[in-house]
Amino acid sequence: MTIEKDGLKSAERRNFLKLSASGGFTAALVAGAGGVLWSSEAAAQTAKEEKEREAAAEHIMTVATAYVLGASRSYPIMQLDLKENIQNATNGKVYVKLAPGGQLGAGGALVQKVQGGTIQAAQHSLSNFAPFASTVDLINMPYLCGSNQRFTNLVTSGFWKSEVEPKVEANGFKALFYVNIDPRVVAVRKGGNKVMSPGDMAGVKFRVPGSKMLQQYYRMVGANPTPVAWGETPSAIKQGVADALDPSVGALYVFGFKDILSHVTFTQAVPDSQVYSCNLEWFNSLPSDVQEGVMWGSEMTGHQNLSKVPSARAYAMSELTKAGVQFHSLSDDQLGEWKEAGGYQRPEWDDFKKELAGSMDNFAKMEEAAGTQGKYFVHDA
Repeated sequence: MTIEKDGLKSAERRNFLKLSASGGFTAALVAGAGGVLWSSEAAAQTAKEEKEREAAAEHIMTVATAYVLGASRSYPIMQLDLKENIQNATNGKVYVKLAPGGQLGAGGALVQKVQGGTIQAAQHSLSNFAPFASTVDLINMPYLCGSNQRFTNLVTSGFWKSEVEPKVEANGFKALFYVNIDPRVVAVRKGGNKVMSPGDMAGVKFRVPGSKMLQQYYRMVGANPTPVAWGETPSAIKQGVADALDPSVGALYVFGFKDILSHVTFTQAVPDSQVYSCNLEWFNSLPSDVQEGVMWGSEMTGHQNLSKVPSARAYAMSELTKAGVQFHSLSDDQLGEWKEAGGYQRPEWDDFKKELAGSMDNFAKMEEAAGTQGKYFVHDA
């Protein structure tokens, strides 16, 4: 059995390298995702189909992400679906070349490449849009749109389309679709105690990114915010430099935290929000029927993303549970404690509201948009 497995792996590796070397890196990725790399014939057929699609296309669209292709099983980033849907919705006029796994960078680096036109599109955190439209940063305001449904309501609302997207477009971006992942959680390192209320956060060294808003929130709920760069976070958690962190469950699994955590609590304060953005100048250069196809392909992928959220979460939770992690959901009363301690209704947030939304009236419109059920439903943990 082991010999068979080893033989299978070496065949897959050999076929991947063969396809990549012949200029078919995307074909190699598609073959791998389709599970056909073990067969030279099937891999060659996939490569032939990809070459034919690329040759027949009138426009090449490079889409870069920070995630490997298989990540959608636990982190629904949907890059293969986006490729397939855009190609089909444009009747093959656009061929999508994938650049997954951070090979072209991640986060801010990808945003710069899209803005500069080096690549046509990329996936990145929605927070990366904040320098161009400050209102975007309000997604990090606790309990404004922390639940999946409130986040989806907000980014598909008339308010968002009229107030936020024009500012993003003025800086050279076209938002293709907003990716719903799941809310951030409270994840405690091995040996730590479970956290069910703000009172349990006393003395907890909580790893935070550079966001002033997240730092203020964790201070308000009783923790000691500890800024740590993302790349240094696993070792900081292992060594006790930080006791807890707050990515979504899917991100905890994808980034390899499963063996260094003990408890995860669903506090639903802030979304782990992503977006696919496109270079606006490139998009506007496309014929109108192709533009419509790109947007329809993106919308289809958005539908698939929303339906994938619970199954991706279930897989990540199952794998983390096998590693000994315990999960905790909160009752409405327990959630109320968190909202009371750090929620956006508190006066400590007023300066952020005025600065980022422009006025308290504008913030009220944003709050209303998040709380108004739109046409899309998404499951919450």
